[in-house]
Amino acid sequence: MTWQTTVQKWLYYPHLDKELKQQLLEMQANEKLLEDSFYKNLEFGTGGMRGEIGPGTNRMNIYTIRKASEGLARYIVEKGEEAKEHGVVIAYDSRHKSPEFALEVAKTVGKHGIRAYLFKELRPTPELSFAVRYLGAFAGVVITASHNPPEYNGFKVYGEDGGQIPPAIADVLIEYVNAVEDELAVDVASEQELIETGLLVYIGEEIDAAYIAQLKTIQLNPELVASVAKDVNIVFSPLHGTANMLVRKGLEAFGFQNVTVVKEQEQPDPNFSTVASPNPEEHAAFALAMEYGEKINADLLMATDPDADRLGVAVKNQDGEYVVLTGNQMGALMLEYLLSQKQAKGILPANGVVLKTIVTSEIGREIAAHYGLETIDTLTGFKFIGEKIGEFERTKEYTFQFGYEESYGYLIGDFVRDKDAVQSAIFAAEVAAYYKAQGKTLYEGLIDIFEKYGYYKESLRSLTLKGKEGAERIAHIMSSFRNQPLREIAGVGVVAVEDYAVGKRWENGTEQSLCLPRSNVLKYELANGSWFCVRPSGTEPKAKFYFGVKGKSQQESDMLLMQLEQAVMSLVEDALYQMK
Repeated sequence: MTWQTTVQKWLYYPHLDKELKQQLLEMQANEKLLEDSFYKNLEFGTGGMRGEIGPGTNRMNIYTIRKASEGLARYIVEKGEEAKEHGVVIAYDSRHKSPEFALEVAKTVGKHGIRAYLFKELRPTPELSFAVRYLGAFAGVVITASHNPPEYNGFKVYGEDGGQIPPAIADVLIEYVNAVEDELAVDVASEQELIETGLLVYIGEEIDAAYIAQLKTIQLNPELVASVAKDVNIVFSPLHGTANMLVRKGLEAFGFQNVTVVKEQEQPDPNFSTVASPNPEEHAAFALAMEYGEKINADLLMATDPDADRLGVAVKNQDGEYVVLTGNQMGALMLEYLLSQKQAKGILPANGVVLKTIVTSEIGREIAAHYGLETIDTLTGFKFIGEKIGEFERTKEYTFQFGYEESYGYLIGDFVRDKDAVQSAIFAAEVAAYYKAQGKTLYEGLIDIFEKYGYYKESLRSLTLKGKEGAERIAHIMSSFRNQPLREIAGVGVVAVEDYAVGKRWENGTEQSLCLPRSNVLKYELANGSWFCVRPSGTEPKAKFYFGVKGKSQQESDMLLMQLEQAVMSLVEDALYQMK
């Protein structure tokens, strides 16, 4: 079937949603837009699906949501009556159409006799993870596109452990979704019918209370916090997303009273109208928070992304100016505090483990080693950290202590199995209180860590290469690195290469197998302790380049990082030039 035929099929479908029908009629004069909306099915991958909202098989709308939900429902039905009874928990964020899409999920799975627990208002992604575990559900779905632009939305699936589904299960689920041939023909039940039969249960306050009770368990020094909390000034922004209520309740439960919320960004807004991007990784997202911070001389500025799984933190540096900490830096501060305090209290388990991704700073490994703990790397993506937590829960080989990734994702308490910005925000406030009690800022605490372990510094460069041609260029970059083995870079010898696509590591002429899943990623380790990593993004049309160095001073690490970046990006430019 051609895309033109599919357009006609949608146009003449008698029950097509009125709003989508009108949009489709308005698109008739724009053939390029029509083709892009219908030339393929929106891909359901390992993380679910994500795309622009609108009519078409390559867009997020009630029909593509129904198709994905139908595939999930068929998968659950195959697992038997118990799986259907345990059901699916559904949450959604502040984006356009999120409530409507969430209800469509419930109506689709409910048609198969599968119980749906639907949050009656928007909630953070980590609370969805918690709710799956708390309710003993078989699966979870969250409607979110994280920090993508306003025109996007998405559908993410969680397993019964509360973690994003791992690749093996995702592959099976993808087959079920792809087997749904006609998204317009998916049957759904009515909301009222499902409520009357008990197959649709609205949830909210009970889950909030249970989650907040668990938040209290991650506090390490309530007495210390109580002694300085009144002097810790915090500015918080949910960036128009879902975190406002839970972060504020969490901070209150920890004893923090001086919390100022950025009013312009407090309320949910699907257009994210005060920021170019609702992403706390983008320093511009902190502009308003910094204005608030200057007025009240805040110790700590915090911002969460729309679905509240990522946390950004800004603090004053030695010049009294607010700077946004990197995910690696905030992770180091949390980890040093967590392990030092647990050790001091005698509650640090001998088999404790820190989990991080392969592109996250090596300072985490150094800190963990200082306290006698193992660090284990996973592939990029928090689902792999969640999967490891579950594995160690079963084997008892390790006891989870902390998990994080450079892209602002952290997890302290394993009652959630995904990165959790709510946990992270209240824990970051406790870390700030710890240093405040010593007469130090959080930035000075970071310098203490660098003085103790070395001046680690990291960076990320991305190349956006869209469309078919862009995909070919990204593939060429990867193959050029693979086909031309590097012996040195920036005048420093390459001592090890890891190719996750073939699962091999080469070091000193020897070959070892990597124990991680296969992935199109290359990592290089250098003789001076530096490293860099090359990978295509799994969710965006980008090639990503990660860099990490360790110096004896800030100046030295700055210089090493600049030299490494320039050398690698020069190789990338050469590779792209060869394609011309």
